[in-house]
Amino acid sequence: MHVLVTGHTGFKGAWLSLLLNGRGFDVSGIALDPDPGTLFEAAELGEVLRHDVRQDIRDQEGTVAAISRIAPEVVIHMAAQPLVRRSYAEPRLTIESNVMGTLSVLEGIEAAGTVSAAVMVTTDKVYRNVGRGDGYEEADALGGRDPYSASKSMADILVASWAASFDSCPIAIARAGNVIGGGDVSKDRLVPDLIRGFMTGEPARLRNTEAVRPWQHVLDCLNGYLLLVDELGSGAGSGAWNFGPDASSFRTVRDVADHAARTWGHGARWISDEREHPHEEAVLTLNAQRARRELGWRDVLDFDDAVDWTVDWYKRVEEGSSPLDVTQEQIKEYESRLGDRR
Repeated sequence: MHVLVTGHTGFKGAWLSLLLNGRGFDVSGIALDPDPGTLFEAAELGEVLRHDVRQDIRDQEGTVAAISRIAPEVVIHMAAQPLVRRSYAEPRLTIESNVMGTLSVLEGIEAAGTVSAAVMVTTDKVYRNVGRGDGYEEADALGGRDPYSASKSMADILVASWAASFDSCPIAIARAGNVIGGGDVSKDRLVPDLIRGFMTGEPARLRNTEAVRPWQHVLDCLNGYLLLVDELGSGAGSGAWNFGPDASSFRTVRDVADHAARTWGHGARWISDEREHPHEEAVLTLNAQRARRELGWRDVLDFDDAVDWTVDWYKRVEEGSSPLDVTQEQIKEYESRLGDRR
């Protein structure tokens, strides 16, 4: 099977490309150039791809043409402007990328005529946040206060409307967020900020340390997306799906930072940044019972595992191990544990 991953040069996209490759799929990608130091760049992942295309999905004509040339059988759309804080500084870019870019991908799928299933990834932040602590369900109202969340809510509604209006292929929406793992270098994300501090010996400055999120290892999230692809192939699986951990992994930023510092060792520490920051929600959690019930999806890695595997990835690479080798070793171990649960 030939799978196209949009956003393959990003953090989740690089992990997904390697996971797919390890499972024997042909993989192609459409994305912007990778940021310096990313997993895609460090592991030279372009070598495992059938097509490695640099394309801004805001360019409708170029995106449609690229998807038609690639002629994939499955599309997993993750290309986006993914950062809440950047969305305050660049709201137009965020909305154009996340809404109109998604439309370009949908049009490309339609034009290609080869796609049998598409998973369109949005985020846990699509939900209208009313402070619900037991996790938002797929039928809950959408909405977003910050530009990023609003753009993803719009994209989510766009995909649902497209799927209801056109018969290009079976389409599902995947909602997840707060995934962690090795190789993320994004600015203003918790784990990369912590690791940069740990590596330099300077305490990371963390905002909103009491904010609660559903922390999950990237491999558990991506395994959910691939189960959803299988479901679409069987003639089911349409609509929206949450992929998030159970309540034991609903933890504060402080919990993650403390655990990461203990795991890193060597006097690693962090401090709270009490300056005023743009609004971010205090509590945001998901209810993923539908995926558990209908897809048989489960987290393989619990909260402690997710943090430990993430920190171990960075420590081993910092000590000189190959990013590709470490990533593939973790995927192999994950697949082994997953097999034990099947």
